[in-house]
Amino acid sequence: MHQPGDLAELLDRRATELVAMKAVMDAERTLGRDPRDVSAQNVGCDVVSVDPGSHAELYLEVKGRRQGATTVMVTRNEILRALNVPERYVLALVEVANDQAVSIGYVRSPFTREPESFTESVVCDLRDLMGRALAPS
Repeated sequence: MHQPGDLAELLDRRATELVAMKAVMDAERTLGRDPRDVSAQNVGCDVVSVDPGSHAELYLEVKGRRQGATTVMVTRNEILRALNVPERYVLALVEVANDQAVSIGYVRSPFTREPESFTESVVCDLRDLMGRALAPS
């Protein structure tokens, strides 16, 4: 049974995700790439961004978190995608405050090993990941 606060939390999480997706799509366009939202396809990333010159694809998993958040959850499927294409995978971290993206960080090759077969998701330290993040490039 859902509690009254559950709906508000769900709506806030969805709004944060939408702000983050827009920020990453805009950053990709600014970099001259052609991003496409594939988040509904369950392919281990949210955005496939194509360089129009080389046709190289970049796979971005977008994680939007409210300012002050300390953790981020990454699914097994997302980690496996990252390990399958480490040179073309980006964990895009977007900090959101007042329904605006206040920072975007790209973590390239964020994972080094496959999670156990029984693991569905992993909770990661957001500060640690942000410490490894670079500006979108």
